[in-house]
Amino acid sequence: MSETGAIKFACEHVAVELVPFAAFEDLNACRRKLLALQVLGVDASGIGFGNLSARDVATRTFHVSSSGTGAKAELTLGDYARVTDYKFQKNWVRCEGIAVASSESLTHAAVYEAEPAAGAVIHGHSAALWRRREAAMATTYTDVEYGTPAMAREVQRLFRETDVRERQVFLMGGHEDGFVTFGPTVQQALAVLLQQLRDIGEPRG
Repeated sequence: MSETGAIKFACEHVAVELVPFAAFEDLNACRRKLLALQVLGVDASGIGFGNLSARDVATRTFHVSSSGTGAKAELTLGDYARVTDYKFQKNWVRCEGIAVASSESLTHAAVYEAEPAAGAVIHGHSAALWRRREAAMATTYTDVEYGTPAMAREVQRLFRETDVRERQVFLMGGHEDGFVTFGPTVQQALAVLLQQLRDIGEPRG
């Protein structure tokens, strides 16, 4: 279920200290729950997985957990990045903060672009959920890698062709155990995940 965390996009990084932002406490509270659920963290090889973000109200910008933070019990402002611009076709992201934005930033951006009502996105790993791919849940194609323009296009396809807008969850067919949930708020994106886990009888949900 590991992911390398390798950033596959060209990143224009402005190294500055972030100012406190509205969703900071909500993101950290959510992240503590994700750690407890073991859908975010580090694998047996010590490689981190999972990330989450919150959109700045009525803008294209969003704050996302930084690359390589899976092993941390708690995040500080220095562990987040603010994505200020991106271009899918150019595989390019501009971000600011002490650390660089998550390798999944383009996936988060694709959700925000496809669903104006989305205010938060969670990406994690769950083998139990992933077993429901294709037949039971909207799923990206198996040949599409995480953190790429192709994944961003796949997200947009799911919004056109499936019920993902209503269900607020999809699986990543080419990214083992990978899932994404979203919602108007951080709490609602988490609630979607918890309901999905309850639906499959996952006791940690």
